[in-house]
Amino acid sequence: MRQTSFAEMHCSLARSLEVVGDWWTPLILRDVYLGIDRFADLAEDLGISRNLLTERLNGLVDDGVLRRERYRQRPPRDRYVLTESGRQLIPILVALTAWGDRWQPPDGGPPIRFEHRDHDAVPVVACGACGAAIVADELTARPGPGGRAAPGTMVLARRLATP
Repeated sequence: MRQTSFAEMHCSLARSLEVVGDWWTPLILRDVYLGIDRFADLAEDLGISRNLLTERLNGLVDDGVLRRERYRQRPPRDRYVLTESGRQLIPILVALTAWGDRWQPPDGGPPIRFEHRDHDAVPVVACGACGAAIVADELTARPGPGGRAAPGTMVLARRLATP
């Protein structure tokens, strides 16, 4: 059986992971959010190779998650800025960080604390309609307007269509 390519995927989760799924990308986004927004500083902070960092930054710019902002003309130097798409990923990354703090903490405990206004942030994924925390046991999946059997949703579409 041949492997499905990203371009063939009919799944929002798969398409999202194509943008942020490798483990360097969320770290780059975290750093840019925290003000580490220049190439050399990102490379130093993350310990990532310059070639790989260039590849990841170009992809994030191409996908509309970051934009380049020129801060020096000669020699040309850019900083990276989160777009609206990138800013909307930050709460997700903070929630993922909190999950890691609880289930996969590094020796010595969490290396970063996030504060929300005047208190420690305690991220919760919540329903925008009612405000209640979203927990796995209370979710039901239903077909969406684009729901169909296609790579990424072949079996899922059939199961969701069955009442």
